[in-house]
Parts: sequence; structure tokens; C-alpha cells
Amino acid sequence: MSSHPTGALPAHPETATLEGKNKVLGFWLFLGAEVVLFGCLFATYIALRNHVTDGPTAEEIFKLKTVGWSTFILLTSSLTSVLAIIAMHKQKLGQLLFWLLITVLFGLSFLGLEIYEFREYVHEGHKFVSSAFGTSFYTLVGFHGAHVAFGVTWITLLILQGLRKGLTVVTAPKFYVASLYWHFVDLVWVFIFTVVYLMGKVGH
Repeated sequence: MSSHPTGALPAHPETATLEGKNKVLGFWLFLGAEVVLFGCLFATYIALRNHVTDGPTAEEIFKLKTVGWSTFILLTSSLTSVLAIIAMHKQKLGQLLFWLLITVLFGLSFLGLEIYEFREYVHEGHKFVSSAFGTSFYTLVGFHGAHVAFGVTWITLLILQGLRKGLTVVTAPKFYVASLYWHFVDLVWVFIFTVVYLMGKVGH
């Protein structure tokens, strides 16, 4: 596979066409709606996080070491997605697809740790139906995990499309908006790590 696509592309191929510009603009609007949705989930969690009934509290079950590794992995994946877009702007298809693949692998590692974490919590009595705290926790964190899973699937499909069609003004906007989505997912996790886990361990 060649590192360069056939023919020169503009410096910013993701917005070189009207269709590309519309895709990027439309995606920013979509992310705005996502911010509102996650804002509602955060507000619900904050309101219910101390309603534990007979279940364990956040301070009792949260393990910051595991969550710390998850955070490191996801934030590193944000860096690799940046490197992918830098490669795209340099019109280096091979590097673009390589960094996207690394991003996918980091995303899968994050999901694996999250599944392990959830299994541990359930074993300790922290279940979706055990309390309002459990319901709001799994809804918020699980919804974010679903976004990560969607992002992994999406980027994987884009890698396959890149192998078939290369880097063009048609495929470039798709790579770009997928990177924007991944950054959004990472940013939401920073808030989850702070509001859910850190406040759960040290805040009351």
C-alpha cells in the first residue's frame, strides 16, 4: 500500500468541497446535541449519587487505579487520533491508517477494562437496579462506553474504506469528523473521571 494517494490534494482536504464543509458543520451541530444529552445524564447522576439505599457507596467500591489506567489509555488514544489527522494533512495514507488502527486498539483496551470494572462492581453488589446511585452510574458511564464502542466500529470501517478508496476529498471529511467524535468521547470521559470517580472517592 502506498503512503501517498494518487494525485495531490488540498492542504485541508476535509473542507475542500462544499459537501465536506457541510459534513463538518453538521457534525459540530450533532456534537452540540450530544453535549446537551450528556449534560442531562451528569445532572441526574449528581442528584442521585448519594441515594445508595442498601447498596455500596462510591467511596467503598471505586478503584482509582483501574480507572486511572482507563483514563490514561483513552487520553493516549486522543493523541493517536491527532497524529492520524496530521498524517492526513501530509497526505500520508499509510500513517493515517496506522494511527487510526492504534486508536482502535486503545479504544478496545478501554472497553475491556470497563467491562472488567463493571463485573467487579456487580460482584460487590453495585448493580443497575440496586439503588438510584447504581442506575444513574451505569446509565451515564455505560452510555459513554456505548459511544466508545460506536467510535471503535466507525473508525474500523473507515480504515477498511481507506484501504479500498485511499485518501480523497470524499474520504477525508469522514476521517476528520471521526477524529472530532473521538476527541468528544475523550473529553466526556475527563468529566466522568472527575465528577463520578474523584468526587465519589473524596467528595460527599
